[in-house]
Amino acid sequence: MMPNRRTFSAAAAVAVASLAATRGTAAASAPVKARNVVLVHGLFADGSCWSEVIARLQAAGLNATAVQNPLTTLPEAVASAQRVLDRQDGPTVLVGHSFSGMIVTDAGVHPNVSALVYVAARAPDAGEDYTALAKRFPTPPASAGILFDGDEGRLGETAFLRDFAGDLPLAKAKVLYAVQAPFRKDLLTGRTTHAAWRTKPSFYAVSTEDRTINPDLERFMAKRMGAKTIEVKSSHLSLISHPGEITHLILEAAGQSS
Repeated sequence: MMPNRRTFSAAAAVAVASLAATRGTAAASAPVKARNVVLVHGLFADGSCWSEVIARLQAAGLNATAVQNPLTTLPEAVASAQRVLDRQDGPTVLVGHSFSGMIVTDAGVHPNVSALVYVAARAPDAGEDYTALAKRFPTPPASAGILFDGDEGRLGETAFLRDFAGDLPLAKAKVLYAVQAPFRKDLLTGRTTHAAWRTKPSFYAVSTEDRTINPDLERFMAKRMGAKTIEVKSSHLSLISHPGEITHLILEAAGQSS
């Protein structure tokens, strides 16, 4: 007998609920105790943006490594993170800020990765068009400040200081602007091939004052993955303006918090 619309709809609802429960169970499960942390930076930055967090992780006895993301193509960026993960000697928390959430989502299936932490970061599903997803929410102001010289992109100074690093002291924000690494246009076209958050415990720090990624988009992605979520009253750069709170979340993901 052919199922009627009501039967089909009920079955579909059960399937969706079951999938959501599976994601939530994976994300909410207790993380394995880890002493290694690998941190990946996003656009308009380099590995030094993690310095405040690294110092705190080291003080807590963890081994922290910042990946120098090449910002060329997504496959090359993922491969760069994977090489660092290969060198870790045991369970490792993989942390990504901003664009590098794409890298964490893809590279996070690495067997050394015990948990994922997203800091105001992209968190697409496998093969998902992140640009289309982001368009479901109001466009954040920083997007208008991206400048291109041929295939190379960067964030203009006004947008960087106001919309990217808005809660940092001006002198510090200007130093960060001076060292921002340019990215290639091709990087923005990449799509993830895996969604590690489906199978690994996941954590998310939403920046409530974010003008680079819409905070409601961050909340949507965190909820979809069933992540343990905190909200930080911060600009996009919570890892610099609120390093204590970000470090605490990473320690929790490492099974190291009290």
